[in-house]
Amino acid sequence: MSGGVDSAVAAARCRAAGHEVIGISLRLAAGGGGSCCSLDDFHDAGAVADRLGFPHYVFDLADEFERRVIRPFVAEYVAGRTPNPCARCNRHLKFGVLWERARALGARWLATGHYARIGTDPATGRPYLRTAADAAKDQTYFLFALGPADLAHTLFPVGELTKAEVRAEAAALGLAVADKAESMEVCFVPGGDTAGFVERHAPAEALRPGPIVDETGRELGRHAGVHRFTIGQRRGLGLPSG
Repeated sequence: MSGGVDSAVAAARCRAAGHEVIGISLRLAAGGGGSCCSLDDFHDAGAVADRLGFPHYVFDLADEFERRVIRPFVAEYVAGRTPNPCARCNRHLKFGVLWERARALGARWLATGHYARIGTDPATGRPYLRTAADAAKDQTYFLFALGPADLAHTLFPVGELTKAEVRAEAAALGLAVADKAESMEVCFVPGGDTAGFVERHAPAEALRPGPIVDETGRELGRHAGVHRFTIGQRRGLGLPSG
């Protein structure tokens, strides 16, 4: 449980469907930084569990998150590529390590607050990922690495709902997170300063400043490293020319 309204309503819907629910939150960012893993988030998730009447646990996966998500995130940026940390987190942690922990507690299903749906292939009977009913909130892009084996034990209880409907259900249940704001930034990057985060975590020798030249070789300026700009875009270069 992330402490947000989506996972809260997902838990409530599972309970209403007759499932015995166990709430699990993950401590991912060391020190509780960024927009997740804060004490407030854990408090909110715990309050939802208390309100709905099921146990709530917090598992510390900060070391695994550092190895599986943060280090590849930094490495990709210094290599001039833009990574997708949410997809890696979902594949390796939320639908990997978390599922193993949940199964050890006796869970048969893993339910999350993602906006996605699961269909069944009529020819093979195998589950496949479907986009959410609310196209504006669809999160299948971050779940593309999940295969039939993962989806076979997964539930997306809010996949048929719009965000407004999710908030309305939370309010009807008297959940304090009904109006909780959502964050669109990378959860472990404070203030959305990706370049600054990369610079604090990358080896010094990986951050290579250099010249910016035009097609004739004339130097137009200097850059602080490829992690600070996107190829094809002028933004971040600090140059007045086109």
